[in-house]
Order: sequence, then structure tokens, then C-alpha cells
Amino acid sequence: MTALLTEKNGTARRSPAHGSPPSSPRRRPGRERAFDDVPRWQIYLPLGLYLLFTLIPFYWMLLFAVRPAGSTSLVPWPMTGAHFSKVWNERSFAVFFQNSMIVGVATLVATTLVALAGGYALARFDFRIKGAFMLALLCSQFIPGALMLVPLFEIFRNLQMINSLGSVVIAETVFQLPLSIILISGFIKNVPVSLEEAAWVDGCSRFTAFRTVVLPLLRPGLIAVGSFAFVHSWNHFLFALMFLSEQDKQTIPVGLNTLIGADSVDLGALAAGGVIAAVPVVIVFAFIQKWLITGFSAGAVKG
Repeated sequence: MTALLTEKNGTARRSPAHGSPPSSPRRRPGRERAFDDVPRWQIYLPLGLYLLFTLIPFYWMLLFAVRPAGSTSLVPWPMTGAHFSKVWNERSFAVFFQNSMIVGVATLVATTLVALAGGYALARFDFRIKGAFMLALLCSQFIPGALMLVPLFEIFRNLQMINSLGSVVIAETVFQLPLSIILISGFIKNVPVSLEEAAWVDGCSRFTAFRTVVLPLLRPGLIAVGSFAFVHSWNHFLFALMFLSEQDKQTIPVGLNTLIGADSVDLGALAAGGVIAAVPVVIVFAFIQKWLITGFSAGAVKG
């Protein structure tokens, strides 16, 4: 049943029947699908310029790595692999690559396991110094690694770990843990506690419930933390330079530094070493990019 409503000008209109849904407000034609009406060149042009700006250094490095020595051509033709053979065989880059891989994988495993335990404790338990502990983790991110070189060197010297890959792994793990624990803690908080409680009701212990219920849901977060730890330890130069003195224990960043002489620089060999150093990082990010973005965003949403 409708009622007549009389307006000030004397005209009448019918109001909608009681209980009928109100009509949705009419959209302004000028603001309708505004984003879709943007010309594509306004989107692709800035992205293309940024991509060009990013790829030019990589192309320049690849150019020096594959063109013959003494060539000034901007097109890598004819190509040669002499620079790669030189750095891999004559400059011991095979040993550097192996050492960097050992340090990277060991740092990844150690950081992930410790951060997983610490993040679960922060996410699921309340204790008196929890706020102070979180504040200490955040403040530790403001301490540069160079300030800790002397204390770490003294500790490793007393432990007889100087010139050992284990010293670099421990140092890298310690400096990766604060951010990793914070990320893992935020990610665990997004997993409902009711899932674990249901497993407890079914007879599972806390560890079994965590392993079977929570851990599979943490895959993006673990991949994000592990990849970040691996890439940082792979690229880090300072710890390997200070704690490793023998050539057969050095990593790729230190090996690249040895290619720079006091009077001259072998640009071809240096570029080939840079390509060798970049390949594992590119492969890692190519395979984990979809989990990496999810993991970092989920770990930063809550907590």
C-alpha cells in the first residue's frame, strides 16, 4: 500500500510501499569507472621507464660479461664465455660459490627454526616482559652490524671459530632473527586459536597440533622469512670479510672484491662474477614471488 506525499509545489508522488528496499543512489556519470577510463599509456609509460631504469645496469653487467675483452660494442656479439671460465676456474669462484651456498642455506634453516619458535611464543603466550621484549627486538634493528664487529670477533676468537663458516652463519642468524620473529609472530596471530583448540580436544598435544594444523598454514610466512635470510646472507660482505681470512673459506662478495686491483680492474671478470652472484638470487625470487608477497603482507597485518 502506497501513500501520496504532497510536495511544496503542489505536485504529488507515490512513496514506496512499507518494507520495500530503498532505491540505490544514482552514480555520477563522471566518476563511474574512473580508473578504467584512464588511457593505458599513462599507466604503461611510467612502468616502462622504471623497468628500463632498473634493467640498464643488469644489461651493462651482462654486456661486459659476454663480449670479448677490448670490445666497445653495445651489442654482445660475438659472445664469449672466457670471462666466466676465468673467474670460475682461475679465480676460485667455484669455491666461493660453494661457501656462499653453505652459509645461505645454513642461515635460512637456523633463522627459520628459531624465528618459528620465538614467533609462536610471542603470538600464543602472555608473559610479564612481553612488551619489553618486543621493544628490544624493534630497537635492535637500529644497530648497524659494523658496531658489533669487535664484540663478535672477540667471542668467536675465544670460541676458536675465526676462519670458520660457522661464525658467519651465527652472525647472520643473530642479525636476521629480530625481524624474522616479528614477521612470524604476526603471521601466527592470523591463524585462529580455535583450530589448535579443536586439535587439543581430539587428543593432540600442543606440538602435534602446531605441526599438523598451524604449520601448513604458515608456508607463505616461512618462505618469506627464509628467502629474506638467504638473500641477505648471500649478499652480505662485512661478516665474511672480517671472520674469514683464508681464500678457500671466503664467499662470493669477498671474492668479487678480490677482482678489484689497486691499479686496474678486470671489468670482464668482475661482470662475469656479478652475473654468477646474481643467478641464485634471481632463481629464488622467480620461484617464490607469489608466496613472498603474501607472507610479508600477512605478517605485517596483525600484531
